[in-house]
Amino acid sequence: MEILLKKDVANLGYAGEIVKVKAGYAMNYLIPQGFAVSATESVKKQHAETIKQRAHKEAKLVSDAEALAATVNAQVLEIKVKVSESGKLYGSVTTMDLAEALNAKGLNIDKKDITILAGEVKELGEYEASVKIYKAIKGTFKFKVVAE
Repeated sequence: MEILLKKDVANLGYAGEIVKVKAGYAMNYLIPQGFAVSATESVKKQHAETIKQRAHKEAKLVSDAEALAATVNAQVLEIKVKVSESGKLYGSVTTMDLAEALNAKGLNIDKKDITILAGEVKELGEYEASVKIYKAIKGTFKFKVVAE
């Protein structure tokens, strides 16, 4: 019997897949528990259309993400911080500071998606950061830490 999985099922498949199972397993467990529906012709057609639409949306998301990555790669930020007479920062530059600077330039990026490649930034100088934009698409940008 063919079924369309509505949820991931261990050792069987992932949500959205059409798989063959024994009729008893499908009728007595998978369908009553809400894990699957019977794969009739109409369900298969609807599933095929859903896959087409999902592929179209995915292509648009990837193209938008690549455009955003190109914009991020072109950025060079200047972060102004307070420093002591010896040149040490009061505190450190964090991903929140970088997210605010990117948002000020019109790029809506969350601080959780930013990774500073040098680790902690506690001195003046030039550094690099990475931004996770969408799945495997990442962008990198440089930023300068300067005294106020």
